[in-house]
Amino acid sequence: RPDGARPFGQESLLTHYEQLLQQYQIEHGSDEGFRLDARACEQLRNEGVMYYHRYLAAFVLEDYPLVHRDTMRNLRLFDFFAAYAREESDRYAMEQYRPYVIMMSTRARSMIALGQNRPKAAMVIAQKGMEAIKNFYRRFGQDKVAAHSGEIAILKSLAREIESRIPLDPVKLLKRQLAKAIKDERYEDAANYRDQLSKLSPGKPTDSKL
Repeated sequence: RPDGARPFGQESLLTHYEQLLQQYQIEHGSDEGFRLDARACEQLRNEGVMYYHRYLAAFVLEDYPLVHRDTMRNLRLFDFFAAYAREESDRYAMEQYRPYVIMMSTRARSMIALGQNRPKAAMVIAQKGMEAIKNFYRRFGQDKVAAHSGEIAILKSLAREIESRIPLDPVKLLKRQLAKAIKDERYEDAANYRDQLSKLSPGKPTDSKL
């Protein structure tokens, strides 16, 4: 835990309640009837704030694995609240923060992939993050809110940055160069690009004619 405490000898208070749930399921055969009272919810929320402050600091320090770990931990907390909080207000109190935490987790995982020189994997992560946020708003019937989501806007910007790092397919690059050469009436260059395309794609006609 960020403050170094070990509540009930566990890594965190959330871990403690997760173990209580497991014990309850063993004793009762299901989780039916297991609930978090208002006091437990308040303590768990306060603990979640600790992890929030830590992953913000970790992001600034570019410790992306720690950001990923702590954001996933808080998303687990949100799920636990939604499933087991006794009061409806507690069940949904944390949901308002889910898009933000998904966004931070997505950014961290994308940066990890970029650091490993895997821009295509980073792009997939960014796209899945945006879709997860859209699905969140759809679940609550707020599709219009998604269209103006600041979190999605940040991930779109990230996706553009990632795209700039993905090497262009050589065939697509040559086709672009060929089209520009024809537009600029540089026919000698265009013929050279066409020949290169023929070598890369034997038997396939080019898109432009000279």
